Amino acid sequence: MEKFKVWGPSRLIGEVPISGAKNAALPIFCASLLTSEPVKIFNVPDLKDVSTMFALLRKLGVEIEVDKRNKFCEIEAKALSSTEASYDLVKTMRASILVLGPLLAKHREAKVSLPGGCAIGQRPVDQHIKGLRLMGAEIIIENGYIKAKTKKLVGAKITSDVVTVTGTENLMMAACLAEGKTVIENAAQEPEIVDLANLLRSMGANISGDGTKKIEIIGQQTLKGASHKIIFDRIEAGTFSCAVAACGGDVFLNGASREPMKIILEKLRECGGEISEEKSGIRIKFFGRPSSVSFQTSPFPGFATDMQAQFMAVNSVAQGTAIIKESIFENRFMHVQEMLRLGAKISVKGNTSMVTGVDSLRGAKVMATDLRASAGLVISAMAAQGDSVIDRIYHLDRGYEKMDVKLNALGASVERIKN
Repeated sequence: MEKFKVWGPSRLIGEVPISGAKNAALPIFCASLLTSEPVKIFNVPDLKDVSTMFALLRKLGVEIEVDKRNKFCEIEAKALSSTEASYDLVKTMRASILVLGPLLAKHREAKVSLPGGCAIGQRPVDQHIKGLRLMGAEIIIENGYIKAKTKKLVGAKITSDVVTVTGTENLMMAACLAEGKTVIENAAQEPEIVDLANLLRSMGANISGDGTKKIEIIGQQTLKGASHKIIFDRIEAGTFSCAVAACGGDVFLNGASREPMKIILEKLRECGGEISEEKSGIRIKFFGRPSSVSFQTSPFPGFATDMQAQFMAVNSVAQGTAIIKESIFENRFMHVQEMLRLGAKISVKGNTSMVTGVDSLRGAKVMATDLRASAGLVISAMAAQGDSVIDRIYHLDRGYEKMDVKLNALGASVERIKN
C-alpha cells in the first residue's frame, strides 16, 4: 500500500492543469454501451476509477483504445460477450452501477453486482430500480446481484424520492432507447449531468431540461457514435483552491471556469481569497491566514459534499470558528479523527461539526478513510509544521490525477512512498 510523506508548511505558487472530471467521465464511458458505433472521448483523466471502469467494460466485451499521453480513448461496444458486471470489479467502485441502464435499454437484460466504493454512508440504488421498473423492467435482487430483464423499455414519469446523481444518469441513459417519452422529476442538476446529456445529444438522443429538476427524454430506436470532450473536474479545482487557502500563495487553475464552481468560489472569497477569472482558467490568491467559513452540504447548486473535507482542512487553520453540517452522507466525518491527530480542534455532534482554527497544525501519521478525506488530509499536512505520513492513498488515486506531482510543481514537498 502506498503512502504520502508530506513536509510542511508549504506555500503554493504557479500553475496547475485541471484534469477531466471523474464524475463526468464514468457515466460517459457507460453511455457508449447504447450504440454499436465508436465513441471518441477527449480530456480523459488518468485515474484508478477510470482504469477500473475500462476493465469492467472490457469484461463485457467492449473494445477500448486508450492514449494516455493525449488523454483520449475510443470505445466501441458493437459485440458484447456478456451483460454481467461481476462483484470483483463492482465492489471497488460505486459508479459501476451505471452499466445497468444502458445494458437493459440496448440488450434487454443485465446482471450487476450491488456496488461498493468509499464507506462514507448508505448510498442505496432503490431509486435506480424504482425508475427502471416504471419503464417496464423486471428486476429482482438475488445473491448480491441486481438481475434485470425487459421485452422493451417504455417511457414513464419518474419522480425520484431523493436527489441521486447516478440514479438520474442511469435513468437518462435507459430512457434514450425507450419507446416514447420519459420525464424524470426531482432530477440531479450537477454539471456532470449536463455533460452526459451533451454527449447523448451528439449521439442522437432527444433530451431537454438537463441541469434542472425536470428532465424530458424522447426515446430513439438507435443511437450513433460521437465525439465528446469531458468537462473539467470542479472538485479537483476546488481541492487545489483549498490548498492555496490553507497554505497561502498564488495559483492559476488552468482549464477551470467559474460557473460550475460558483458556490466554492463564493466560500473562498468569504475565507479572504482573491479570485479572478481569466481567459483559460481561474487564479486563486491567499495572503495571510484565512477566515473561518460555515456551510451545509446539499445537492447542486448547493455546497458539494465532495468539498466538505477540504474546507474542514481550511477551517482547521483559519481565524475563528466554523459550523459544518453534512446533510448528504451520515459517515462523512471519518476524517475528523485523523485531523485531530494533526492538532486540529474539531468537535462533532451528529451530522454537525464545529471547527475552531488553530495557529498551527503539527505533522503526524494519519490514515485516509475515503477519496475526499484523503484530499483534506493532504491539505492539512501541507499546512502543518513538520512531516506527516498519509497512509492508504489508493483512495486518493481513485479521483485525483498525479496529485503529488501537481503539488510539487507548485512548491509543496510530497513524496510517494511505495511499500
